[in-house]
This record gives sequence, structure tokens and C-alpha cells, in this order.
Amino acid sequence: MTERWWQVSVVTTDDKVDQVAAAIVAATGQGVEEPTPGQLTTVLDSAESARELVAELGRAFDGLEVMVTEVEPVNWAERWRDGIQTRRFGRLVVTPSWLPVEPQASEVVVTIDPETAFGSGEHGSTRAAMALLEKLVTPGCRVLDFGSGSGILAIAAVLLGASAAVGIEVDEEANPIAEANARRNGVDNRVTFLTGDAGRLHQLFGPVDLVCSNILRTVNTLLLPAIRDALLPEGIAIFSGMEEPERDLFTPVLAEAGWLVIDEARDAGWWSVAARRPS
Repeated sequence: MTERWWQVSVVTTDDKVDQVAAAIVAATGQGVEEPTPGQLTTVLDSAESARELVAELGRAFDGLEVMVTEVEPVNWAERWRDGIQTRRFGRLVVTPSWLPVEPQASEVVVTIDPETAFGSGEHGSTRAAMALLEKLVTPGCRVLDFGSGSGILAIAAVLLGASAAVGIEVDEEANPIAEANARRNGVDNRVTFLTGDAGRLHQLFGPVDLVCSNILRTVNTLLLPAIRDALLPEGIAIFSGMEEPERDLFTPVLAEAGWLVIDEARDAGWWSVAARRPS
């Protein structure tokens, strides 16, 4: 059974969402969710950490509504398998190791055991990203995966024909899981996982043909300049981690920054978009 956890929920105005989200990530190193517009949540492993975050946000911003809630302990060693099944995205098949698949003639099988890392193919944001990835990977291309989690997108990209992929993840506990998944799929010689800030570490591998960023709308917005710099002149980025209503918030941001939308995907209320790099 895991230790106890504390959820910090912050309500702010639309004009401060991006700044508050960035402050939370910088202070905690944890991901941030936006379950409803203007509401940001993160989960911490101690009451003291939660209190420190609340105090830091209070010093940095006026008018925030902040609530701290203790979350029930979960046995993740058992819970992570719940509901995981084989999924198909065009010629791409994603399955856990305990549900082996015999591929059809043109199918590519990705075997993923996410454990405590994000990315099993069960979440709509991952599935929407996978649907676009299956269309956009070209033979020999190079791929960067921002917020790589279980490694599912980076591994799938290489199995679909990319020559190499690098996943960058802020959660240091995720990369050993991603590396095990790369070995499981026989691509550990072509997929590398780094721990840290994608906004900085992308410089070690770019420029590339394709970037995947399955994070959050607020973080995708903050990372737009880094993602542009990581891409070759005709490069494409897949942005995911956004619910369908966020489309109307993110597409104007892309347009203003000069990105050209070339495709979109939706799955279970989640939305993903592929866009070409500004010239």
C-alpha cells in the first residue's frame, strides 16, 4: 500500500492559469491537471509539502482559492492493471504483456506495462495522440516525446518506422518503467529516456521531424517556443492531454504563434491536434 497523498486544488482566473500551473510545476516537479477551466490540481506525498506549496502560491499570487484534500491510499502494485485491454489504432496495436497478440499482416504491436507511469492506451488523451502518431510517423524520422511517461509514444514511433526517439519525463520514477518497456519491445537501442525539463533537454537531441507533447494545455502553451525550436523547418508536433472544450482555447494560441493545424483526433472527451511548425 502506498503512503498517504494530498491533493492541492487551486482555482484562479483564466488570465493566470498558465502562470499558476508553471509555478506549481516549478515548486513541486509534479504534473498539473486542469479538470475544469480555471481549476488546477496536483498531488503531493506529504501534508508538509502541500502546506509549503499553498504558502508559496499565496506569496506569488493574489486571489487564489486553494484547498488541500487527503487522498485515500491506493495499492498501485495491483490497481494499475485494472481495465487495461488491447487497443488498435489503424495498423498500431497496443497491448499489455499478459494479453499477447498475434499481429495481422500490416499490424505493429506495442507491448506496454505502464505500472505507475502514465500511458497504457486506456486514457483518451493517449489514444487520441496514438491515432495521430500512427498517421504521421514516416520511415527514418526522428521523434521527441515530451512527458513520455510509460514510453508508449516514443516506443510506438520507433516500431512504426522512426529511426530514433527520445522521451523526456519530469517524473524520475517513470523512466525505469519506460526503459523496461523499450527492452520488452526490442527497441532499447533506438529509444532513450531522460529525466528533467523538456523545455531544456530537447536541445540534446533536436532538431527532429516529429514532437509529441501529451501533457496539459497550459504546459503545451508554455512549451510552444521550445517545441518549435526542437523541430526541423517542416516538422510536425502532436499536442495532446486536452479535453474537447479546450480546443477553443488552444487553437487560437497555435494560430497566433503561426502553427498550421493539419489533423485532429478525439477520444472519450479528449482532443489531440497535429500542427506544422511555423516558418
